[in-house]
Amino acid sequence: MKFSVYKTSNPAFSNYIWENIGGNDNKMSLTGIFGKTLFNLLILSISLFYVWDLVEKGVDVKWYTSGGILAAIVFSILTSYRKRWAPVTAPLYAFSKGFFLGGFSALINRQFEGYPIRAVGVTLITFFVMLLLYQWRIIKVTKKFKSVILTVSFTIMMIYLISWILSFFGIYNELLWGVSWFAIVFNFIAATVASLTLMLDFDFIDREVGRSPKYMEWVASWGLLVSLIWLYVEVLRLMKKLTIRF
Repeated sequence: MKFSVYKTSNPAFSNYIWENIGGNDNKMSLTGIFGKTLFNLLILSISLFYVWDLVEKGVDVKWYTSGGILAAIVFSILTSYRKRWAPVTAPLYAFSKGFFLGGFSALINRQFEGYPIRAVGVTLITFFVMLLLYQWRIIKVTKKFKSVILTVSFTIMMIYLISWILSFFGIYNELLWGVSWFAIVFNFIAATVASLTLMLDFDFIDREVGRSPKYMEWVASWGLLVSLIWLYVEVLRLMKKLTIRF
């Protein structure tokens, strides 16, 4: 069966990224992916805590967060279409995303002290739970499962994108960003889908280990980082909404 029939909601593991990547004697391994993922998390942490410290000092970090998210998008595109650049673009993506997360997390921490740390804990626990569920095949990653997660993920991303565009015109989507039951349920669904994308990523990596070139480990680590960051952001937003609501 061809690997191209398998899809994932994470753009890092789409068919385009992994097809026609060329041969190489050194193949990607789980150890390599794990090490590079830790490295990217370290890079992210450095920029995150730098911006966090600026917030604590009273510095306006609007340009840091805005520039960080825009740079992260650019480096994501470069990683997607210039895979051999991944050893450079993946760490730069992590560094850029740290700017955004630093401002985002610090500002929430001002209102709800300790919540970012709790969100990190929930994210890590969810990661290992998903990994165990995948390894033990408690949840089977079937073609139908992938199709459903892909569709729901795309829908959520489109809703966020439209809401973000509307915000430039002064239109605030209370149903999405507020603390109504609808907003809370939507946030919970988004967090659940974000956690399930990890299952799809594990499955795709599992199929490519020992097959794809070594440099693709950087692409794989970037993909995992995309899922982890999405999950963290959704968890932190959900915690904030639940606290305000109750």
